[in-house]
Amino acid sequence: MVSKRKVSSFVYMKTIVNEEFHGKQECTSKTRNISDALYVLNGKWKLPLIYTLRESPRRFNEILKLIEGITPKVLAKELRDLESNEFIVRTVYPTTPVTVIYETTAYSDTLRNVLYELDHWGEQHREKIKQSIRNNKVVADKHL
Repeated sequence: MVSKRKVSSFVYMKTIVNEEFHGKQECTSKTRNISDALYVLNGKWKLPLIYTLRESPRRFNEILKLIEGITPKVLAKELRDLESNEFIVRTVYPTTPVTVIYETTAYSDTLRNVLYELDHWGEQHREKIKQSIRNNKVVADKHL
């Protein structure tokens, strides 16, 4: 028999009350799903790369210029990983010199809501941290 408990969860920063949670087995399954997703999308570059390529197909050096701080070696590895997981496709054109274009696949569109939510949460978190720093500065100034 599966035990049921009432828990709160957050969707679009609003609370949904009385959502049913089905105990340890479902929790283990959800934890495994999250671990699988994080394994595939791990690191600080994969989601920004997908986001950048969703705007339009790009060449390697264009991507390198758009994503601040990434090295060519890391970019090449991340693009290979994304290609092997079918989030992007690499197309080679027989020109002189060879032209290679990277673009997202339809499968990468399944991350649209994840990217939106991370963007929204990141903006809120940044503002929270800024406000916290401002509050700490005001407190420190009062002690001087």
